[in-house]
Amino acid sequence: MSAWVLLLVPVLAIAATPSRPGETLIFEDDFNTFDFTKWKHEITQSGGGNWEFEVYVNNRSNSFVRNSILHIRPRLTTEWLGPLDSGSLDLWGGELSDACTGPMMSGCHRDGSPTNYLPPITSARLRTAEAFAFKYGRVEARPPASGCSALLPTGVELGRGKWDSTAAYGNWPASGEIDIMESRGNRNYPASLGGGLDTFGSTLHWGPNGQYNGWSQTHAEYRLPQGADFGAAFHVFGLYWDQLGLYTYIDEPSQVVMAVNFTDASFWDKGNKMYDFVGKHLDNPWEGGPSGAPFDQKFFLILNLAVGGLGGYFSDEAPGKPWRNGSPTAVRDFWQAQKQWLPSWGPGLDAALQVDWVRVWALDGRTDPDTAGWFAQSRPK
Repeated sequence: MSAWVLLLVPVLAIAATPSRPGETLIFEDDFNTFDFTKWKHEITQSGGGNWEFEVYVNNRSNSFVRNSILHIRPRLTTEWLGPLDSGSLDLWGGELSDACTGPMMSGCHRDGSPTNYLPPITSARLRTAEAFAFKYGRVEARPPASGCSALLPTGVELGRGKWDSTAAYGNWPASGEIDIMESRGNRNYPASLGGGLDTFGSTLHWGPNGQYNGWSQTHAEYRLPQGADFGAAFHVFGLYWDQLGLYTYIDEPSQVVMAVNFTDASFWDKGNKMYDFVGKHLDNPWEGGPSGAPFDQKFFLILNLAVGGLGGYFSDEAPGKPWRNGSPTAVRDFWQAQKQWLPSWGPGLDAALQVDWVRVWALDGRTDPDTAGWFAQSRPK
């Protein structure tokens, strides 16, 4: 059985996507080296707000460049720390390179106990927040996915508000989040529950607060033909974004996955239809902004590989899932089932998220008829 992942592993090489008319390359990383002026590590065990099972660290056992490929590799915490059912995991650190970046949800310090295990997996989460952010443009990254058990890598993401103290509209999700590519890299994960290795999703997160996140209105999935999976070859995952709307795509901009039009209704109006914001007397965090708010601000890049979690991304209906989302001992249950999931990680670097390159282009809407102003010319049906 294989379960619980989204993994990105290189299988074959293709030529890099060139700039197109009306575009200017403003960010590029081919990972010939690990450029720490571009990428910073998040240091936290906060679980991404979903009580995931990993602790993010800055360690070359978990994140490194090899053969011009970025690797984010999950490891067992016991290789570093020892038993999970006792002792403490303290991430406060003493230097900038190892100081805790996410204190929420006991992210900087936890104590282990026989019922409340410490995070059993170490991994990495990289962001460009301190070095690079942009507003409007085109993004492409080239990772593939491969199947193994117990991982939930979340691929390519644009963040704002979770870590950026200058978030214009407030804390998550009021300042927005753009998930270009998320996937469970699990073989045989039911399509009815969102699919596994053959499927990825794109999502916008937005709302006045976490209780009223309107993501379900701005979510779409792409599924490969039966029998195919994302572990067989590299794919390009892209985003086009301008003041009129945005869309994600796979391999070519013509293969649109999720399209969101900013001009048909504001996000406040979209959410009000779903949640009755007005009737609940909620404040509009985007009041005075354009209809595209909160997606009218600068966003930064995130690459990460997460493990498990209690937020529902892995359904309790999935066959063979070794923990229950509502269980107070979910981490312990997951860890004690490692004979079930660990062999599916495979040998060597099979379980590592791997990324060939990441690029961002700025747009000039006056000169690019094929992409700029896409929503003014070719609205999604």
